Amino acid sequence: MKYEYLIFNLIVIGGPLLFSFDSRYAYYRKWPRVFLSLALPMAFFVSWDALVAGRHWWFNELYTTNIKIAGLPLGEWLFFITVPFSCLFIWEIIRNEKRHESKQLGFLYPILFACIPLGIIVFMTGKEYTGLVLITFGLTALLEKLLKTDLLLRPVTYVFFAIIIGLILVFNGYLTARPVVLYGETYQIGFRVITIPIEDFGYGIVHLLSCTILYEKFKGALT
Repeated sequence: MKYEYLIFNLIVIGGPLLFSFDSRYAYYRKWPRVFLSLALPMAFFVSWDALVAGRHWWFNELYTTNIKIAGLPLGEWLFFITVPFSCLFIWEIIRNEKRHESKQLGFLYPILFACIPLGIIVFMTGKEYTGLVLITFGLTALLEKLLKTDLLLRPVTYVFFAIIIGLILVFNGYLTARPVVLYGETYQIGFRVITIPIEDFGYGIVHLLSCTILYEKFKGALT
């Protein structure tokens, strides 16, 4: 099915889009903040995607349309809209109105910052996808620190991460098992959870964390 990746995106966004108008959440009122929060990371992650497509990964033409922008199929572009839109809806439901923080979680910052030089070393060994994920983890933690959202100090964030991992297992599992997306094994460490490269979990977490950081930062400035 040439439209399978497009249908995949409709399934991902369907529920959150429908429940956006539920009076308990009124998520539609937050759409300006949602779309700004996903647009900025999208510029970075789409650029990353386009630069490595055909090397680190590529897309099965059996399940993607012939419409391509910057070498990426339309379904891939929509992926960077539908997934964060839906995950920010989940965040809006589970986050606490009062910020409950645990300073004990501060030990994670030095570890994440250390991912930047470690990622550079790994990248230089040829495991480019692995290295880029590590570098981006460090940079995302740095962004969180600079913007002072303190998301990494909030226990609810780790509940959010657990949900993200579960969703990656389901949706990314589908994309890799079908397969809609195929990978260049040379550029990753080769460890998979079922059919999903371990790097995909990191990629998904840093992508959605960066969107959530901005979503929290823009709170109050945009409805």
